[in-house]
Amino acid sequence: MGIVILGIESSCDDTSAAIVKDGFLLSNVIANQQVHQSYGGVVPELASRVHQQNIVPVVDTAIKQAGVALKDISAVAFTRGPGLLGSLLVGTSFAKGFSIGLNIPLIDVNHLQGHVLAHFIKEKGKELDQPSFPFLSLLVSGGHTQLIVVKSYLEMEIIGQSIDDAAGEAFDKCAKVMGLPYPGGPIIDKFAQQGNPYAFKFGLPQVSDLDFSFSGLKTSFLYFLRDKIKEDSDFITKNLPDLCASLQNSIVQILLDKLVKAAKLTGLAQIALAGGVAANSALRNAVMQAANEYKWQVFLPQLSYTTDNAAMIAITGYYKYLAGHFATHNISPISRIKEI
Repeated sequence: MGIVILGIESSCDDTSAAIVKDGFLLSNVIANQQVHQSYGGVVPELASRVHQQNIVPVVDTAIKQAGVALKDISAVAFTRGPGLLGSLLVGTSFAKGFSIGLNIPLIDVNHLQGHVLAHFIKEKGKELDQPSFPFLSLLVSGGHTQLIVVKSYLEMEIIGQSIDDAAGEAFDKCAKVMGLPYPGGPIIDKFAQQGNPYAFKFGLPQVSDLDFSFSGLKTSFLYFLRDKIKEDSDFITKNLPDLCASLQNSIVQILLDKLVKAAKLTGLAQIALAGGVAANSALRNAVMQAANEYKWQVFLPQLSYTTDNAAMIAITGYYKYLAGHFATHNISPISRIKEI
């Protein structure tokens, strides 16, 4: 039958389940939570309650779409962290029960490691380029911004990360200031395509080494708007495309500068983007332009694998299964994980 892994992802507000067989994706089901949009961000208590409602039908649908029987499943992999503790508890508890009920191994997965390994998801009938080891990954999401040297499927080293806000968080918070709905990143990207990325300048952080900072940019953006609105109460409405384009350009420039520096320091020329912000069109274009200049080989994840999904958890679980890395049933979720 081969190795069949059920993956479960519940780190934030998306409930997802996926089936991977011998490294090939058979199904990937995601249930989104619309309830948070009116609050301008994810409400943890609401998220965990909706996960409880969604997890059984989502897992059931994933198994049926994959066309596998319960007896065929080799192991269940779940997101242990990082993420919202209440949300993680739902996925962890379900995975434990599933593991005990079928007497199959339990595999804990680092959510960030899953984002990186999304590049290794295979689909039948599709030729997908995959990086070879070692390579450099820029992981950019709503909660994390990291530069990672990926030495093997299960050996990774963080060489730079945000010391405050993540890039995705900066997108969402600045969008909220402009009155845009949550999540703000994709909306800013949409408006930015109609604007001038050099229309406005904001304060950029000066952080040593390979670490990132976005809180200063966010503050600069806030003060800039405050002063402009004093002069013209309709400033945001009149300049929305240019504001979005300029903000996006600033964030992308911060990310690209550190990526170039990391590539030079490590000597790595294979670059892989990961995480939700890896879907941003300006970031993808900037990295591809840099690839021409610095002779990089760039790997861009499929858009469906950039946001939180169980396919990346299942593929990580597959490689952990091959290595014999299993969890015990007294394992607990962790909201913050320093290592990857």
